Amino acid sequence: MTRHCLVLGGARSGKTAFAERLALRGGSRPAYLATATTLDAEMRDRVSSHQASRGERFTTIEEPTALSDAILRAGADHDVILVDCLTLWITNLLIANEDVSLAVSELCATLMEFRQAKVVLVSNEVGLGIVPDNAMARTFRDLAGSAHQRLAEICDDVYFVAAGLPLTMKGETPGLVS
Repeated sequence: MTRHCLVLGGARSGKTAFAERLALRGGSRPAYLATATTLDAEMRDRVSSHQASRGERFTTIEEPTALSDAILRAGADHDVILVDCLTLWITNLLIANEDVSLAVSELCATLMEFRQAKVVLVSNEVGLGIVPDNAMARTFRDLAGSAHQRLAEICDDVYFVAAGLPLTMKGETPGLVS
């Protein structure tokens, strides 16, 4: 049975490294579905650093908005798909004036039917801090929180990562502390 999972955590919490370990243990033909767009030098450096750290272990697929379609296409050639990350995807949708709730519904529907490959979703948990001081940031936080709740409901496994350590919130404990 293919088990989809959601990996949440704060910035620099170790969530992507944990998700990469899950993906590599979950299949022999992994894809890394990147949602980042490189709008400035800092982001280009971050993307380059991520690409260098994962080396040749993953096939990289870049898709900033059409996530469901990209997952379906990747499933033809890959047995595990790591999506990094949902909060950047939500940002991209907001910038493009897309309906985020509709896109999340589409993603949930896709995942519920999709069993060609395991999907590992990575996202920043942004709702643990102070209430943002502006409407746009509050909207983003609310949309991300809603997406996380909806995806956690349909994913088989959900993890929260802090200080590089995974906490199993739902499903199987992976035994991947190191």
